[in-house]
Amino acid sequence: LKRKNIEYQCYLSKSISSAEKRDLSFFDKVRQQRLEILQRIDKTGMSEKAKTFLKGIILADRTEIDAGTVRDFNRSGLIHLLAISGTHIVVIFGMFYFLQIRCMPLRLRKYAVIFSLVFIWLFAGFIGFGNSVLRSCIMLTVYFIYILLQRKTDLLHALGLSAFIILVFDTQQFFDIGFQLSFLAVLGIFWLNEPLLRKFPKQDHYWKKLLFNTITISIAAQLATLPLVLYYFHQFSFISVIANCIIVPFSEVIIVFSFLMTILIAFRIDFTFITVVYDNAILLLLKVIHWFAETDVLFFENIPMNLPEVISVLGVVYLLRSVILDFNFKSSMRLSMSFLAFLIIRTGSDVFENQREEVLFQEFNKNKVFLVKKGNEACFWISERTDRDRVIRYFINPYCSSRRIAHFEIKSFPSSVRKIVFQDQIYEVK
Repeated sequence: LKRKNIEYQCYLSKSISSAEKRDLSFFDKVRQQRLEILQRIDKTGMSEKAKTFLKGIILADRTEIDAGTVRDFNRSGLIHLLAISGTHIVVIFGMFYFLQIRCMPLRLRKYAVIFSLVFIWLFAGFIGFGNSVLRSCIMLTVYFIYILLQRKTDLLHALGLSAFIILVFDTQQFFDIGFQLSFLAVLGIFWLNEPLLRKFPKQDHYWKKLLFNTITISIAAQLATLPLVLYYFHQFSFISVIANCIIVPFSEVIIVFSFLMTILIAFRIDFTFITVVYDNAILLLLKVIHWFAETDVLFFENIPMNLPEVISVLGVVYLLRSVILDFNFKSSMRLSMSFLAFLIIRTGSDVFENQREEVLFQEFNKNKVFLVKKGNEACFWISERTDRDRVIRYFINPYCSSRRIAHFEIKSFPSSVRKIVFQDQIYEVK
């Protein structure tokens, strides 16, 4: 919060009203237009889930998406589809460019690129210049400036220049999880996609090329971002690889269809048939994603990961390219030694944490949690009136991941209790 210049937080039970009246700025008027479109979406005949999905995937409004849907997208590894990211900006850019080149003569094609870039920046401003949207627009703009200047396109140069521009305006972006994951995913695709494609049959057909590229890009991006995902979220699902390979090929159709629906609703054009088709398509998509999310066999959570382990795993991913390109004794030994280094660091981290003993009395929002840790075991005492699920999700699970707890138990106690017994020791709760 301090990196966002937020020093304190307070919570009020009553609403705040202001008697001051002021003229709306240009950006306030733009936000008002976006709000009106959101309200028009609410008045359509679609189901609630389809409405909230449309608001999230095009207008970057995820405030009304229920917790179950967000959980399904997280567990299936498809949260990038719900949040506006590089995929959305590229698809919208491509759609607008495609429509222009059908109307413009060949000699004016470069203006189609310029108009498309202007359009995505206007779109980004309309939905509020979110961090992920801003990053995507800058990266796409830098890349196409290379083309317009007739310079040889270099992904690493474009990526580095994009990061430099972003960090010049806001250095704290370097610590943003989205910033780290987005750039690392692009680097992973650059480093591993081509070697992985060589292991597939020859792409002599459009559908083969689409299918194989989708699989290799998904694998490359997930391998590159896996260390940071485990470090920040401590969970991973192998089903996410399968889910991305199945859902992502249809993401362009979903985004274009959603964009078309938003335009129709914005201009108050009512096509009942299109609305029904979109509603049923989104409900089917959400059911498929829910099915992937419910596959608990391939889902793992509370996975411990510290910074030295992240660096060692990134080394493994880096050396993976040479093994894929040319599997020989030298490359395989380098990869094996790198993996061995990771195992040594992980074992040392486990031993260090298991030797620590800890007693804490923590206030979590309005809830109080008392915990005792011995070795790789811990016991948590929470008040009877505490929101149990919330405490487990936001306090107990992160604690178990950071302290590498193998076994834990949760007990409830009345607020009047002042002494707690754990493993024949008495602890006083003050």
